[in-house]
Amino acid sequence: MLFTRVKGHPGWRVAGNLFRGLDTLRGALGLERLEEAGERLVGIASRAPPMGLGEKLRALREVGEMGRYMPRKARRAGFTENVVEASGAPLDMLPAFKTWPRDGGRYLTFPLVVTRSPEHGTFNLGVYRVMLVDGSRAVIHWQIHKRGAEDYEASRGDRVPVAIAIGSDPATLFTGVAPVPPPMDKYLFAGLLRGRGVELYELPNGLLVPANAEVVIEGYVRRGELAPEGPFGDHWGYYDRPVERYPVLHVERMYYRSDPIYYGSVVGLPPLEDAVIGKAVERVFLPLIRMLLPEVVDVSFPEYGVFQGLMVVSIRKRFPGHAKKVMAALWGLGQTSLTKIIVVVDHDVDPHDLNQVVWAVSANVDPARDVVVIGNSHTDALDPASRAPSYGGKLGIDATRKLPEENWGRPWPELVAEDPETRRRADELYRRIFRSPPREVWRLGG
Repeated sequence: MLFTRVKGHPGWRVAGNLFRGLDTLRGALGLERLEEAGERLVGIASRAPPMGLGEKLRALREVGEMGRYMPRKARRAGFTENVVEASGAPLDMLPAFKTWPRDGGRYLTFPLVVTRSPEHGTFNLGVYRVMLVDGSRAVIHWQIHKRGAEDYEASRGDRVPVAIAIGSDPATLFTGVAPVPPPMDKYLFAGLLRGRGVELYELPNGLLVPANAEVVIEGYVRRGELAPEGPFGDHWGYYDRPVERYPVLHVERMYYRSDPIYYGSVVGLPPLEDAVIGKAVERVFLPLIRMLLPEVVDVSFPEYGVFQGLMVVSIRKRFPGHAKKVMAALWGLGQTSLTKIIVVVDHDVDPHDLNQVVWAVSANVDPARDVVVIGNSHTDALDPASRAPSYGGKLGIDATRKLPEENWGRPWPELVAEDPETRRRADELYRRIFRSPPREVWRLGG
């Protein structure tokens, strides 16, 4: 959706709902399957070392091909057409909106916040909401588990350079949300996702920003200078509680294109645009999860599970306690470590079909045996049910069929299954009557 006449902001346009569905995102990225991006990353990480001369020559060629994913510097950028210094109150020019009635003010809701790791020198792009305080100051809500907060805390100087890019191509925008494991450079990940490197422009403060951005804000935060941020109606469907203190951004200048387009997202009670982004993250990072946990068949973050609330995982179970092993691994792995509830099902249960998941939980779970509760653990900072910000509990449900060792020595009951010959004859009769293949229904054991 594009608004072309924005009250109080002549010359500006506002775009929204860019991530309206997975089909739209696949088309924008030029991918038939979103998993292709994760497979590129896994392919690079899992290559065997070259041994013979022929293998080494092929490896050199592959290294050369990797160059097309690498970021590269641009001499010019369209956003440098207009520059407003801090004294000109540049933030007042932005058509940033106040989404919900009790929000603490106007917010940048899809800013690409750029920081650089003092330890590794790699760049991070993070979508952290930014509350505008006045024309030259804002508050950046980067939570303690995020890479931006890590770069801030690891910085050695009093002033930490920060840049904010608004608007870019879909792959770079998505990279800002993607839980790319450190120390991997997010611009490199964006190149893998795009299939070609990102063009970057260097700002006077030394940070690199996407050259195709519509707006760029250059500034800094001071270590230890915090201000109240919020309330804000977030993706859990509630206003944050309590209002917390986060770093203050001091704007030095703002750059913007002529006839600029401001991009903002809307979050709140699901399902909204962030639900689509969460499903995209699920698909892109599935190959990486499978590389680390080969027993995983598929994962699902249901859209009403608000991404960090609920995760369903199907596995090929091989040994007693296997489901709990997978839970423990996921709770120790990057972004999935913030998931509050993990449900593990067998490989023949579709984690995207909640009816199948409900059946597995209902039929396969003894609450006294198959439920894991972990108290006093790290959680999503925005979880409204946690006992304190970023600190609460976790729940794991083993909804797999149990091996004898897990079932007090007893074999698990045999599944009710149709007779294959009867099924064949019924399918044949269906084809004769309706002149089409029979409609498939869910069958365990496939």
